[in-house]
Amino acid sequence: MNYADLNSKQKLAIHTLGELKAVGYRPKPIKQELRDNLIHKIQRKEEVFPGIWGYEDTVIPDVERAILSMHNINLLGLRGQAKTRIARMMVNLLDEYIPFVEGTDLNDDPMEPLSRMAKDMVEEKGDQTPISWMHRSERYTEKLATPDVSIADLIGDVDPIKAATLKLPYSDERVIHFGLIPRSHRGIFVINELPDLQARIQVALFNILQEGDIQIRGFKLRLPLDIQFVFTANPEDYTNRGSIVTPLKDRIDSQIVTHYPKTLEIGQRITEQEAVVKAEQKGMIRTNQLIKVLIEQIAFEARESEYVDSKSGVSARMTISAYESLLSAAERRALLNSEKETHVRVSDLYGVVPAICGKVELVYEGEVEGPVIVAQNLIGKAIRTQFLNFFPNPEKAKKAKKNPFGKVVDWFGASNEMDLMSDMSNREYEARLKTIEGLDDFVDEFTSRLGKEEKLFMMEFALHGMAEYSLIGKQALDRGMHFKDLVSSMFSGPDDEDDDDQFGFDFDDDDDDDTNRPF
Repeated sequence: MNYADLNSKQKLAIHTLGELKAVGYRPKPIKQELRDNLIHKIQRKEEVFPGIWGYEDTVIPDVERAILSMHNINLLGLRGQAKTRIARMMVNLLDEYIPFVEGTDLNDDPMEPLSRMAKDMVEEKGDQTPISWMHRSERYTEKLATPDVSIADLIGDVDPIKAATLKLPYSDERVIHFGLIPRSHRGIFVINELPDLQARIQVALFNILQEGDIQIRGFKLRLPLDIQFVFTANPEDYTNRGSIVTPLKDRIDSQIVTHYPKTLEIGQRITEQEAVVKAEQKGMIRTNQLIKVLIEQIAFEARESEYVDSKSGVSARMTISAYESLLSAAERRALLNSEKETHVRVSDLYGVVPAICGKVELVYEGEVEGPVIVAQNLIGKAIRTQFLNFFPNPEKAKKAKKNPFGKVVDWFGASNEMDLMSDMSNREYEARLKTIEGLDDFVDEFTSRLGKEEKLFMMEFALHGMAEYSLIGKQALDRGMHFKDLVSSMFSGPDDEDDDDQFGFDFDDDDDDDTNRPF
């Protein structure tokens, strides 16, 4: 029987070198192995990197071309762009099992032993050399580059304990304790955040990548290591901590630039795939398409914001955390009101502020405003952007003969005010929204076929959108939002309100208290 025709169970039944020879086993370099398996997947029209969205026409074809070229790879991009996930998924392109000399440190191929230990064993036992099998999942090694990583960690060092135990002189190569890279022989080795690796450590990788030899404490070893190297890195101008030294960059065959989702739909697909939704939340909380779009829009606004450092980027982890926080905000409200079911609200977006604050790196102007203010600003911009996809442009509506916003604006202009608290019950939420004259009819005019909960959501969305376009005033409370006439909002501050929880925002360069803050 030919080795290529053996199934996994038959392979695992082979225990000696002689048995392996009998089935016609031939060594295969890992890069050739990856290439062959990729070719088979492409020919069978199988998805090579399932669950990686938005890279179908950009990054994934580049990665596949690099694998077909048998290149070492550097994935270059900002944080949260699935670089490490792509590297980890390359394991699926490996053979399910490979044989190695049992008990060796370097996963030596039985037909091409590399280490002194394996060579001695094969020479001594011949065809009776014991064989073990390694699953593809064991052939992946990942190391985060940190300033404290040493050459001993990656390459190896002399082990005095081994020398004493085996009673060997330091001149004997058997006293060497191999580091992570030699132990990754016949596997995939990944270094994350390569620029953070000290330059002198990066230099130690030169010969491994090109010539395949290493030096450890004076030992010059010719070890033709068979490794698929994958590096990940942020752009060099992202951090002052370091960069990739030019000779090392020259030895990495393919540098592939990653990117953030280019559309809201792709971002939404990633968020829905990665977000952890608890079983209790699935039965209790009803969501809608618009709230999911708004979550993604926040990330798009952040990536364009003057307050956010564009070199740092805004990770896809932000929208994932934000969506999880959104569901938890709705869940908490339902629990407080002893309700078995609730629908997400626009006000729940302000419950995701902590998820945003921890995921964006601010420039100086953003630090001055503060992370909470910037996060609320981003939410407001997201609402403003999406508002135009459902309702008329307020700027143009002002010039129309019949202003569609007129009734709602006039209601607030008649000294009416409205508090929408984040934890109010479903019944109170509905009652307060329907109190606003003209809001119900306004939503009916521009939407259709909405259920009760969806319509209430759109009514609140319309209210927030009008505030973002300076048609009415909006002021944040610790426990919700306060809506009122724009003029009175502009001339009143937090001290003028009865609720001590209210506070104002100022996004302008002057010292005026602009609680409505047009963007």
